Amino acid sequence: MTRAGRLIDIGDCELYVSVLGEGFPVLILHGGPGLDHHEFGEYLDPLADRYQLIFVDQRASGRSSRPDSATWTLSRMAADVPALARAMGLPRFAVLGHSYGAFVALQYAVDFPGDTGPVVVSGGLASSRYLENVAVHLATFEPRELREQVAQSWERESTVATPEDFAQLMHDQLPFHFADPRDPRIEEYERNTSETVYSPEILRVFAEAGYGGIEVEHRLSEIARPVLVLAGRHDRTCVPEGAQAIADGIPGAQLVVFEDSAHMTFVEEQPLYVRIVRDFLDRTT
Repeated sequence: MTRAGRLIDIGDCELYVSVLGEGFPVLILHGGPGLDHHEFGEYLDPLADRYQLIFVDQRASGRSSRPDSATWTLSRMAADVPALARAMGLPRFAVLGHSYGAFVALQYAVDFPGDTGPVVVSGGLASSRYLENVAVHLATFEPRELREQVAQSWERESTVATPEDFAQLMHDQLPFHFADPRDPRIEEYERNTSETVYSPEILRVFAEAGYGGIEVEHRLSEIARPVLVLAGRHDRTCVPEGAQAIADGIPGAQLVVFEDSAHMTFVEEQPLYVRIVRDFLDRTT
């Protein structure tokens, strides 16, 4: 299958999308902030046999335009989801967000209750209070040299200056995001995502502001649409307790915990991840 990339005008900026497949559309939101659609490599591509996968570079990220930095907020990125759908002529669609993209997807589900399409929250949280667990997990993270590497990389996020610096940060942090810090698939993943266009400006902004301040736990009961919550049992950042809280708060939500994964569920247990997402979309679209 051939990917088709283009810029879509949503009003105050243009968002770059990479489209693969045909069928019911699924808007796919990357993490970061400041990564781009290459985060997913080819790991979700099997879904394109039945669905139109629309990989989105969020505002100020990747190949998308850089509007006023005052608009680089979680709520504005959530509003970009229906704006992009309207601009692409999509009356109904699904959303899948991973990591920070899951924050955006969840914020969108809360802020736009009139939309009815299904949402997949992958490796996400409903409240930043769960991020307090990160320091606890880092304190016991082994081996020690990787613990120090990860800690130092986080300290550099608020001053990251170049795409090359950003790429190095991601390299230094990846072991923390896999259940096995020495997983040989880390190197494979880096090869598969080597075309990423890193955006250090937006990472600096969010690092200084607490990464967007996701706080929707008290509003989860307002969501009246199909929601699938995905989590890794060994996730050290978006901990499974946070995923359980999302599933408990949304009426009828489905929770799946990947027992052999940390944060990179779609890499660590890729066949199972694809099957679960496909089954959910088959039932809800």
